[in-house]
Amino acid sequence: MADLRRIFFIFPGQGSQYPGMGSDLVQEFEQAGEVFARASEVAGYDMAELCFEDPQKRLDRTRYTQPAILTHEVACLHSLRSLVPELRPAMTAGHSLGEYTALVTGGALSFEDALRLVIRRAELMSEFGQGGMLATALDLGSARALADRHFCGIGGCNLPEQTVIAGSEQDLDRLSADMAANYPRKRAVRLRTEGAFHTYLMVDAALHYREVLDAVSFKPLSTGVFANYTGELHESDEDAIRSRLFFQLFHPVRWRACMEAALEAGVDTIVELGGGIGRGDGPAGKRPNLESVVRKTLRSQGQGAEYFGAINAAGIRAAAEALVADAV
Repeated sequence: MADLRRIFFIFPGQGSQYPGMGSDLVQEFEQAGEVFARASEVAGYDMAELCFEDPQKRLDRTRYTQPAILTHEVACLHSLRSLVPELRPAMTAGHSLGEYTALVTGGALSFEDALRLVIRRAELMSEFGQGGMLATALDLGSARALADRHFCGIGGCNLPEQTVIAGSEQDLDRLSADMAANYPRKRAVRLRTEGAFHTYLMVDAALHYREVLDAVSFKPLSTGVFANYTGELHESDEDAIRSRLFFQLFHPVRWRACMEAALEAGVDTIVELGGGIGRGDGPAGKRPNLESVVRKTLRSQGQGAEYFGAINAAGIRAAAEALVADAV
């Protein structure tokens, strides 16, 4: 049975959006259509139209990106569970925004409450956002030294040599020139964000967001969920969950720590749900956002965990077939 595995569900964050996401799911899975309908009710706009067609070109705007990705992730989750109803992960984690889907999976939040939080979170990050983010092939120590010289901050630690730096556009320009001169063989890529997320430049947004967090109830966790802020499992206490989500806005995403802790806990199967990247057309042409990071982590840790990218209808069917095959 699938529950003989130690399964780890992971969910990507902003940057994994694309027009057409979820359009294949609603054609095959009734549960996916229900998720999009529920999202439209909460959001007050047609979530399916936004995700499938994006006629007004809003999908890359933070205030729409984040609710859309959350909806797609939950639609993928419900679609997979429709094929393997008994499927239960041992633990789960999400990268930045994806942490909210992980908390839905872990039972702390309903989908509707998570969506309300994410809608307001995205609005505040957009309203108070400034600057940008730069993904670098630097280790944390080198990246931090570079960031400190240019009034920037560390936005995320994904791999031993993949660190995200964030700051004002002017500071990032100077930092990029410095990096090119001193680390000519190290790659750096600007990310598609509307601000220096997960750094001190998000403090104002976080202060406003705290009131939003206080208005939502969190239930005890039924599944372990990793916190981006600590790189460790959330405590089940609702005040502790609130504080981790508050601090997450202006502290680095400790994804490397989350992954390594999950592997140390004996995870042997990793399933990524939602989003997609790459230049291929439609859901079938996309590849999973976190796959490269996951596979590099597995190699560096000497781990042989299986990985499945359940980000579209075909990937969901493939993952379900592999997991159900354990019962045969």
